[in-house]
Amino acid sequence: MVFAATLRTVAELGYAGATMDRIAAGAGTAKTTLYRRWPSKGALIIDCLLDVFSPMPELGEDQSATLAGAVRWLAGKIGEPGVGAAFAGVFSDAVNDPALRELLSTRFQAPYLEMLKDYLGESEQRILLFIDVITGTLLHRMGMIGRPMDDEDVEMLILMALRAFE
Repeated sequence: MVFAATLRTVAELGYAGATMDRIAAGAGTAKTTLYRRWPSKGALIIDCLLDVFSPMPELGEDQSATLAGAVRWLAGKIGEPGVGAAFAGVFSDAVNDPALRELLSTRFQAPYLEMLKDYLGESEQRILLFIDVITGTLLHRMGMIGRPMDDEDVEMLILMALRAFE
């Protein structure tokens, strides 16, 4: 219920307007209840995003098809109401907040990073670049035009990114 209220509030008011007060009101709970579980809005958003992005799609034998499917899945998730704005907002806050950046790194990115390193047999640096290019491009598009990337452009992004693993 809190996660749904969080995304609904972000979708309606934007990341900056989605205060803990407004999220609590939307969830029908007290702000103090939220702060007992999450020390900040950023920590709440990270847990909300973990919920949205779990579980990740199954890994198949065909790596190209699996990665393409994962990018389509990610693009779809980022396009859900409130998700792209929450994702971009927490990233922006993390630039100047080392504790939030640590949460993003360890709780949000690390599991995907390790799984993709094992699956693809690639270095951490190459996997991080893949994650950065895909996620950054999808979020950039949302920020620049106010809506998710269209399917045709997602397919072009997939083709461009997969060339790095040929």
